Amino acid sequence: MPKTIHTDKAPAPFSNYSQAVEIPPGARIVSVSGQVGVHPNGDLPDDLETQHNLCWENTFTVLEAAGMDKSNIVEVWTIVTDHSQVAMSREIRTKLLGHKNFASTTLVCGLADPNWIVEVAVKAAKVD
Repeated sequence: MPKTIHTDKAPAPFSNYSQAVEIPPGARIVSVSGQVGVHPNGDLPDDLETQHNLCWENTFTVLEAAGMDKSNIVEVWTIVTDHSQVAMSREIRTKLLGHKNFASTTLVCGLADPNWIVEVAVKAAKVD
């Protein structure tokens, strides 16, 4: 089980995540490449919320292929294309992960395809 790190000498998290997470010795570590809000057949939904949810569905599917699940996530990188998406992104992340035992970084910038509006990458760790 990853250990969360907290100190009052640094700013508290701005939403539901930890300041830092320590991966236990002997854990298997999986880095999931950025997943975008595209269906497996390549179809891209038009709406923001569906793209956000699909990013996470795709991430969970890749984790499952590695023998892990969302409870093993220790780090989340979220990239959105507009500041107005940050609050919704955090809300969806909190709803889907259901815990805050992960480190988090959120960036607002362009993505490789201008039709993509969000991308999520994670690092997961599990002691087998």
